[in-house]
Order: sequence, then C-alpha cells, then structure tokens
Amino acid sequence: MSEQTALSFIASPDDTKIYIVKGQKLVVEKSKGLGISLKSTVSARLTRTAIMAPILLNSMGNEHSDYIQQVEYVKNPHLDSMEEDILYHFNLGTKTHDLPQMFGDVKFVCVGGSPNRMRSFAQFIHEQLELPGNTADIRDICEGTDRYSMYKVGPVLSISHGMGVPSISIMLHELIKLLYHARSRDVIIFRIGTSGGVGLPAGTVVITDKAVDSFFRPQFEQVVLGKVIIRSTELDKDVAQELLQYSSELPNIPTVIGNTMCTHDFYEGQGRLDGALCSFSTEEKLDYLRKASEAGVRNIEMESTVFAAMCRVCNLKAAVVCVTLLNRFDGDQISTPHDVLLEYQQRPQCLVAHFIKKHLGLIS
Repeated sequence: MSEQTALSFIASPDDTKIYIVKGQKLVVEKSKGLGISLKSTVSARLTRTAIMAPILLNSMGNEHSDYIQQVEYVKNPHLDSMEEDILYHFNLGTKTHDLPQMFGDVKFVCVGGSPNRMRSFAQFIHEQLELPGNTADIRDICEGTDRYSMYKVGPVLSISHGMGVPSISIMLHELIKLLYHARSRDVIIFRIGTSGGVGLPAGTVVITDKAVDSFFRPQFEQVVLGKVIIRSTELDKDVAQELLQYSSELPNIPTVIGNTMCTHDFYEGQGRLDGALCSFSTEEKLDYLRKASEAGVRNIEMESTVFAAMCRVCNLKAAVVCVTLLNRFDGDQISTPHDVLLEYQQRPQCLVAHFIKKHLGLIS
C-alpha cells in the first residue's frame, strides 16, 4: 500500500472521536459526530481498519455542523408522524433495528436482479477492498424474508431487486427509507446487471446516458390514485463520465455510453419473436430496433426508468451499468456458453468496484 493510503480511522470507545493514524503514529484527533460508526478492532499494526479514509479526509475542512446536516432523501411528509417504520420486504424496522449503527457508514449501494449475483458481488468487493474475514461468512441481512437479499461489506451495500419495474420499485422505496433512517450521506447507487444489446456485440458494457421508455422518451410514468405522474429519468452525468474514464484503465471491458430502453416485458415488449405470444413480423421487429438505435438506444432491460426516476427525485447520485448478452439485431435467444456469460456478468462488477476503489483512495 502506498504511503498516501496507509491511513487508519479508529473510533473512540464512546464513539465521539475519530483518531487518524498513519502507520503507528497518531496524526489527528477529531471530534466525531459525523452520523456514522467506524468502530473497529485495532490490530498489532494499524492498517486500514475502515475504508472511509478519503470520505473523512474530505470532511476535515468543513464545519462540523455543516457536514452532519442530514440529506432528506425521502419525499414523504407522512413518515414524520409514524412511530415506527417497518421495512417489510427487508425484514427491518426503525424500532427493531439500530439502522444508523447498521447502515450509517454506507457510501455505495449496488443493486442487481439476481440474489446469487449480488452475493457474489458482495464477496468480490470484500476481496477488492482487502477487508479482513472470510467471504463465505458474509450473511444475508434480509434472511428472514424471501423477497430480496442484502449484504453489507464495509461502506458498500449489495442488494438484489428481482426482475422488472414493480420489483425494483418496491425495493427502492424501502432502500431509500433505509438510507434516510440510517442518516447515510453522499451515497452513490449503481444498478449493475445484464441487457440485450442494440447494435452492440455481446460482452459490451453500457453506461446509461438516459433511461428511456418504449417510445424512446426519457421519462417514467407512474399511475397514482388514477392520475399519471411523469418523472424525469436523467442520471448523474458526472458519475457516468467517471465510469467511462475508468473503463479505459481496465483490460478487456469494452464500454460505451448510450441510452437504455426499459420495457415492461422480456418478450413482446422487447420485440422478441420467441415468446408464447407474438403479433408482429421479423421485419417489424427489425424496424423497431433500427428506430431505437437511431434514438440513441444501445441496450434494453427492464428496470432503468424507475431506478433513474426515483433516485433523481430523492437526491441520490445514480448510474446504470449493464453488460450486453447478445446483439438483438442478430437474434432473440441467448445461446452463449455459461462460462462466457459469467465472465460477461462480471464486467459491470469490475468497473463499479474500480470506481469504488478510486473514490476510497485505494488506487490512484
């Protein structure tokens, strides 16, 4: 480890101060009160006991009161009058769990469809951050429910969201409330997953510029009490550009920025000819895909619009990073060998992990 990153941040026993240590030398003693917990075991030789180094360093020049001002992620005045908030699908609650203690230090949230994939990502990021302990011991925080899986690794949350807009929407409501109750700050959330490419070869990583609907509009329509509410699906452009820049530092991960089309269905909604129902011709399908390509669409999946819309409304920086499993101009079915698909699926994980390590100052 370089001299620049060989820093430790140790919380005092009463959790009111942070001791900044370089090697075995005390550098700074700072009043804590940052709304996060960094309790950790001091080993014989002090090393990275908390992966919060650059985050805390960035705060050293700020006034204490300015830094701890809470970000209001939620946009629901009714929450203030509730004695308890039960995050039902996470099997968590404000009375049954100490959410600030459990999640107050979260800085990065990575979500993806498959529970197994998000467990694998949790184990992968554990190794990438060089944290102590066995990856096999990482437990599912939501093990009391069968809806979602959640794993915490240092300042990183890894959560499954299932397939489609309804499933990820439910997860996002409870995730955003979780971050609010935990008083987490400056969180960046990533959706990492798979998609169908539009004019791109399999294995290409697409960083979403705009999430668009099936009419190529950058918006998400939500029906609330019989009325249609339209929300913007604009994502954080700085995060997207950073991801693209970092992709050039990784070998064998071809990466582009483009629009991502979100559909409500895997088959007819995406113009597939191989579903149980099909009411269009091959030429009609190809014509639609050509129009999508002309509109800047580079891949198709089923979650990005609601993900982008909710994160934007709730002041969360967000990015969608998905790998293509096939070029939809070439066909509909995924016939790539399983081991190749697994390698493809790891590409968004590698890119996002690289981003996280950069932001934590673990690599230059």
